[in-house]
Amino acid sequence: MSDSWTIERHFDGVDALHGLGIPAEPTRAIRWCVPERSAVVLGSAQPIEHIDVAAAEQLGIDVVRRRSGGGAVLVEPGDIAWVDVLIPRDDPLWCDDVGRAFWWLGEVWRDALDALGHAGAVVHRGALITTEWSRLVCFAGLGPGEVTIDGRKVVGISQRRTRQGAVFQCAVVRRFALDRLVAVLALAPEERRRLVAAVAPTVGAVPDVDPVVLADTLEEKLRLHEGSGTATHP
Repeated sequence: MSDSWTIERHFDGVDALHGLGIPAEPTRAIRWCVPERSAVVLGSAQPIEHIDVAAAEQLGIDVVRRRSGGGAVLVEPGDIAWVDVLIPRDDPLWCDDVGRAFWWLGEVWRDALDALGHAGAVVHRGALITTEWSRLVCFAGLGPGEVTIDGRKVVGISQRRTRQGAVFQCAVVRRFALDRLVAVLALAPEERRRLVAAVAPTVGAVPDVDPVVLADTLEEKLRLHEGSGTATHP
């Protein structure tokens, strides 16, 4: 297996970007996704009733669904650096354990952030941490391989698998517009206040990270990663 990575860049609506999926014969690829419109993205099993569709329409926020699990994510142009990392099933980076399969990629993100001056990033290697709000809002929980700085999540990762390979959808937070996200959730006023109080302290951001520099740094760290499979084990 070659350690080379194909680089793709896509500019489109969020629904179309999520629709890119996994090719029939995937190879190692880094797919940078640049959304052209705002959207709230539901997890694969998340009910549409979680969203106030009329409020979203009024705010100019599309409502779309991804094929990976988890809660809602607000995608706004410029606020999130979004990258899909694809590997085939026969890649040395592949791990049959769905939880541990994220670890190596979290390590790459940690190294990239460290190189950009954000030292102290931590890769979560435990089980999925759920909260009262994590079924509703993705960044209210913490999954394997996700990255925190000072206890606040700055890199979220979800995964979708097929028989041919996997795509890891990564979101690096540059600005977390919690007010905009809460505005499109179908919640009573008191629930909104409780959600904000619970979630605001758990999400961080790296606003000074330039997306172009981040792209170059991530690509460099991925190419340096040996992909021996040892990163997926304690």
